[in-house]
Amino acid sequence: MSTDDDRPEVPAVPQTRAEMRAAREAAEAAEAERIERAAAPHHETEPHDDQPRDDAGGTAAREAAAREAAAREAAVREAGDREVAEQEAAARKMAAFEAAAREDAEATALPSVPLPTEPVVVGAAPFVASPDASDAEAGAEAETGAETEPRDAAFDPADSREPSAREPARTPATSRRFLLTIGAVLGILVLVGTAFGIVSLLQGPRISEVQVDTAQAIESSASRVILTANQALSDIDPEQVTVEPAVPFTVDASGRGVGVRFTVPLDDSTKYTVRVADVTGAGGGPATTLTTSFETPASHIFILRRDVDGKDKIFLTDLKGDGVAVYEHDKINDFRATSNQLVVAVEEDDGSRLLVMDRDGANQRELKLPGDGYVGAIQVSERGGLVGYSYSDRELSDDEGRASVLVTQSLNGKDDPQVIEVAGEEASVFVWQFVPDSAAVLFIDFDGALSLVDRSSDAGVQSLGLAATIQGISRGTYTAIVERLDATVVELNLADGSEKPLAASDPDYGTASSITPYPGGTLRHVVSRDDAGLPVGQAVIRVDDDGTATPLVEVSSADSILQACASPSGQYAAVVVAPELASNPYDGMLLPLPENVETHLIDMESGKEMVALTGFDASWCQTAPRF
Repeated sequence: MSTDDDRPEVPAVPQTRAEMRAAREAAEAAEAERIERAAAPHHETEPHDDQPRDDAGGTAAREAAAREAAAREAAVREAGDREVAEQEAAARKMAAFEAAAREDAEATALPSVPLPTEPVVVGAAPFVASPDASDAEAGAEAETGAETEPRDAAFDPADSREPSAREPARTPATSRRFLLTIGAVLGILVLVGTAFGIVSLLQGPRISEVQVDTAQAIESSASRVILTANQALSDIDPEQVTVEPAVPFTVDASGRGVGVRFTVPLDDSTKYTVRVADVTGAGGGPATTLTTSFETPASHIFILRRDVDGKDKIFLTDLKGDGVAVYEHDKINDFRATSNQLVVAVEEDDGSRLLVMDRDGANQRELKLPGDGYVGAIQVSERGGLVGYSYSDRELSDDEGRASVLVTQSLNGKDDPQVIEVAGEEASVFVWQFVPDSAAVLFIDFDGALSLVDRSSDAGVQSLGLAATIQGISRGTYTAIVERLDATVVELNLADGSEKPLAASDPDYGTASSITPYPGGTLRHVVSRDDAGLPVGQAVIRVDDDGTATPLVEVSSADSILQACASPSGQYAAVVVAPELASNPYDGMLLPLPENVETHLIDMESGKEMVALTGFDASWCQTAPRF
């Protein structure tokens, strides 16, 4: 605000010492003139020189004149000093007034400041009344009730410790300003929240978070992607959900979340897109489509390479053949892999040992066996946290010892091994398999009885008739492919015991010696024979669910196909071949295999071979090769 109207009229005063001295001399002269004018009548009464006067009278008159002159001179000096003092006081008062006016002008000015990018909090300093405020100004404020702008004053720390008597009068105003500030901030937050709520209602639901474990998704079924919306959703029908590329799934939605569970493993190095169409909020509003995408990682597999002259090694390799050894031992009989562990059966002079370790070979620990003996046909159930194997005592006779009994135990080693019993007796098992993604075991004993037992419950053994062998069990369908004693091959529903014949391929390549199911079809190992029944070649045929058959690998009669298995999603195939079988001797292991074994990795979609690896027992396979 301007201070021109509040400034009192002050006459100009001298500012320099020369001006002050000149003013004093002028004041002395003016005073002397005034005194002379006052004494003029007295001089007119004095006698002239030509008038006679006595000597005494003349002397007295001269003395009186001298005293009067001295008095006049003293009066003049006193008047000059008083005038100078008054002028100096006026100058000081004027300087103080101008300084106060300048401070007031500076306080009321609005300097240019940069706009802060973050909120700035300014502390309020107590108001101290300026000592230069005049009584007239205070009276005018009291009469008009007008508020005046406080004047800036230099901050004194002592003032903050000892507030002046007038500070409490300003405390309510400061408190009101603080409360008004807080109220304004809260009001803005409420408005912003309301605005966002209105925008959300106008825009419909949106995705706020996505959860998916892509590494697990390519190795096992039942992996999930969970979409979390920014608001509660109305009921979701599975028909609203689509997945590209197409893959079987189930939907579980509640509140803000939509869970899509894949019933089979996913392909590697593939971008998947999940869409939930026509989604509305629980409170209504427009419909939107929730869309998310994720990409699965590239696959890696473990493979076992035996070395008759050196150490056997387990390698971790990509699908181009670039691998690294993670574990080695003099004699590795068999192994299996889970998503975070390896289970390895090794041979010692006094029997087998069963080891559990990390996937890089670290943190090895040994599992307790039922006794001193030999372990074979190991498998793992990652969902059940179990390892299973066939076990035989080292000391066997016609009436003592256990032979090929089926044993299961926890991978953490915290429980004792449990031998499967049928009718209260330990059963010797010819062939067996874990049901994928469960703790159930399907097995055939040496009497040909096909049985199922769930190790996660006390339901006991379920009899499923007689069978010659178990070809394989499909992931996610609870369906086993079983060869009955009459050589017919059926698809057996393990949930209700129903079965149907396995459909022939188109074209029909004849009876398969082994069948391995995968999501979307089967791999069938067939042998071509001449008119005399002698083998002339072997092949692995991919048969889709609709029966369409496509050859993947073919070998001559000189070579032999030992095993064919598929990757978890059925994207790739691993075919184990023993080349030049006639000149390829078997090793002397508990699970004997030819010394020279190759694993060929095939892209199932194109049928092209990606790489051939030295070794066998690819971690995609549920069991070791059979001989």
